[in-house]
Amino acid sequence: MKRIFVIVFAAFMLAACGPRVYRAADFGVVPGTGEDMTEEIAAAIATIKAECDGSPAVLLFDGGDYDFYPDSANVREYFISNHDQDNPKKVAIVLEGIKNLTLKGDAKGMDARRADFYMNGRMLPVAMVDCENCTLDFIGIDTRVPQITQVEVLENDTENGFITYRIAPYANYKIVDGRLITYGSNWEITPSAGIAFDGKTRHLVYRTSDIWVGVYGVEEIEPRVIRAPWRDARLVPGTVVAMRSYARPTPGIFVSQCKDIVLNDVNVYYAEGMGLLAQVTENLTLDGFKVATRSGERYFTTQADATHFSACKGAIKSVGGLYEGMMDDAINIHGTYLRVTERIDDYTLVGRYMHPQAYGFYWGGAGDSVQFVRSDVMEITEGNKVVEIAPHDKEQLAGCKEFKIKFEKALPQDIANGKYGVENLEWTPEVLFAGNTIRNNRARGTLFSTPKKTIVEDNFFDHTSGTAILLCGDCNGWFETGACRDVIIRKNRFVNALTNMFQFTNGIISIYPEIPDLAAQTKYFHGGEGKGVVIEDNIFETFDAPIVYAKSLDGLVFRGNKIIQNKDFEPFHWNNRRFLFEKVVNVTFENNEFDGGFDESKDVLYKN
Repeated sequence: MKRIFVIVFAAFMLAACGPRVYRAADFGVVPGTGEDMTEEIAAAIATIKAECDGSPAVLLFDGGDYDFYPDSANVREYFISNHDQDNPKKVAIVLEGIKNLTLKGDAKGMDARRADFYMNGRMLPVAMVDCENCTLDFIGIDTRVPQITQVEVLENDTENGFITYRIAPYANYKIVDGRLITYGSNWEITPSAGIAFDGKTRHLVYRTSDIWVGVYGVEEIEPRVIRAPWRDARLVPGTVVAMRSYARPTPGIFVSQCKDIVLNDVNVYYAEGMGLLAQVTENLTLDGFKVATRSGERYFTTQADATHFSACKGAIKSVGGLYEGMMDDAINIHGTYLRVTERIDDYTLVGRYMHPQAYGFYWGGAGDSVQFVRSDVMEITEGNKVVEIAPHDKEQLAGCKEFKIKFEKALPQDIANGKYGVENLEWTPEVLFAGNTIRNNRARGTLFSTPKKTIVEDNFFDHTSGTAILLCGDCNGWFETGACRDVIIRKNRFVNALTNMFQFTNGIISIYPEIPDLAAQTKYFHGGEGKGVVIEDNIFETFDAPIVYAKSLDGLVFRGNKIIQNKDFEPFHWNNRRFLFEKVVNVTFENNEFDGGFDESKDVLYKN
């Protein structure tokens, strides 16, 4: 009897120590009103922060639609990696300096509705800054009027060079001096490019890539029906074109300088940037995370990558997700090279952020291990350790482009000749990307650039348009680190990648560091240390030749894979080899099945 009492009492105490639950409705945060919920949510978060003081808490939202407007938004200066640095930002929901908080949609029963946050204008929906052990659960992010304007081709007069199209019902537009302008409450755009989708399959139209769009010299022949000078025979009636600019002011979810963040069953339906941008954060888990179209009208989702991780560490996990319709990649993981611009003394230099969309945020601190790379040949020269680091062109970190960095060991004499970059090895993560579906998107499927172990398994890459998996590294243009040492790509299915050409799309799997002077390179960029890249037990279904392209790699194993040739499209790729290797060594082929057989002398080309 005493033992039963102890067990019951322990269970009671565990329940009593669970998270404190706050209902958003008690703060006036109710769905379906169309009214601005910004101030009410801010009040709820402030109350939780004050009352709980870091102890676990849940802010529970009733299922339904919540609206946010830029006029009453939180105003913040955030320097967000790989986005436009057009501060200040208008932010709907701000979580700053908070621990152990979950924002949760009310997921009761089979017919549960998630809590969908709708932006009414150009805004950053959710910002998580300096948070620890925080979760978003059963939340959706969308906008009422996306900056991408979808049109359907009704008629294509190829003889006279005119296309008639219908503008989607959600879009606001006007025609000024023959120019189509789309707009929202705090933005206007004349689209500059487009992505064409097959109206039935939702795949990108074969061999279109980025297309010019007919937005000048237009006339409205009936409401929402436009006739435009636009010559493109590939756009048959029924084709859907996502007209867009290349602006990326804000992601859907911004995570910065956080630790132990979980996104569980979160849907991002639209963002005018990345779906998720995480920077300088330790440990992120995406469980059932989706960047997905709603069942209905739109064919597109985000303006850029579905998810993007810049200078993170610990573990990044994306499991059971869906990534579709985005205007760039499903996931991109990298750090940022600083270019050495000045050698102050034997131990001190100035390093500079080079890309206009990547600066102003934390790069590193005292004690961080680094390595230098020669950008012309992408050779890692030596390691070192940071002793001191401080902003150089500004007094504060925010907006800073240059750092003054003192190191533990003496620097090379020619460190400031414009050919060196610095990579921070402290902020590099391990990666698990498993059980995800990537489909019907622009550019590429996945990008990985980390020296830590990376596992890509059990994913379905369905018409990714360009390369399905890219291992990159670039200290010349994007300045995105770095060398991959230990990558396993296994049990994935690839269907009809490479229907379009974009940057780095030389094979279904493309190992493609940007190396201006490959001939002068004496060390391999990727692989080495007895590891490298293992590609095993995958299924490749393809209409064209290229399977794997690799450059500057030591160690590649291709085994147990099955290659199935189909006739879904006409082959067109310039690379007519199944395997094309440039400066690649230690390659192994084992136990693969090839439609039509495999002849290494014909199917593999080494350019060493």
